[in-house]
Amino acid sequence: MNITIEKFTKNINEILSKVSFKEKNKIKKIAKILSNKYLTGHHLYVFGTGHNHCIAEESLHRAGAFAGVTPILDKKIDFSEGITKASANERNKKLASKIFKKYKPSKNDSLIIFSNSGINQLPIEFAKIAKKKGLYVITVLSLKYADSLTDVSENKLYNFSDIFIDNHSPIGDTLLKSKNIGISSSSTIVGMFILNSLWSEMYNHLKKERVIPFYKSSNLPKSKLHNSNLEKKFKKRNIFLK
Repeated sequence: MNITIEKFTKNINEILSKVSFKEKNKIKKIAKILSNKYLTGHHLYVFGTGHNHCIAEESLHRAGAFAGVTPILDKKIDFSEGITKASANERNKKLASKIFKKYKPSKNDSLIIFSNSGINQLPIEFAKIAKKKGLYVITVLSLKYADSLTDVSENKLYNFSDIFIDNHSPIGDTLLKSKNIGISSSSTIVGMFILNSLWSEMYNHLKKERVIPFYKSSNLPKSKLHNSNLEKKFKKRNIFLK
């Protein structure tokens, strides 16, 4: 099989279309719930280990992104201390409590957890803690991938969430195959798509707010005042606004 940009484009577009069609109602439902929680003073957090850490970072002060959100970031689960350590840590459920306490989510806040395989122990333990604390827990994963790896319900992330979104990524995450090797992954692209789809739907519920809670690009004229008003509003909840 020849590996080409055309084939990758076709395959990734098929997944995005599938998510847009099959997960649309869930995305709209979640957007409404998150918007209502924002209007009643509650906060949103985004968490992911490994490459899903990138999706959490996408939520931080991004042009066009919802402002009432804090990414849960930690050096133990990104790649800054090496891939071997990060890979081991996403399977270490003992880290969950320590990372959770660092951010201090409150009851009735919300949490989105991205975990493509849906079986790593750290995200599962994180979801369990969040549920016990009274958070609204949303998970995003590949249902097909998770179900192919284990039959044990306690080892599947979606069983510890209030609602989950299937990212429809294939088993193994790669879209193209040649010589028994998978090439070009989908889950990060699809995760970013899902996150920004939530923002687009949330805007419809929040567009009448006096200060619309979505950041502008810092390079745009007159964006500084808008963004600084949002930064002041969320500074106490978002440890990165400093």
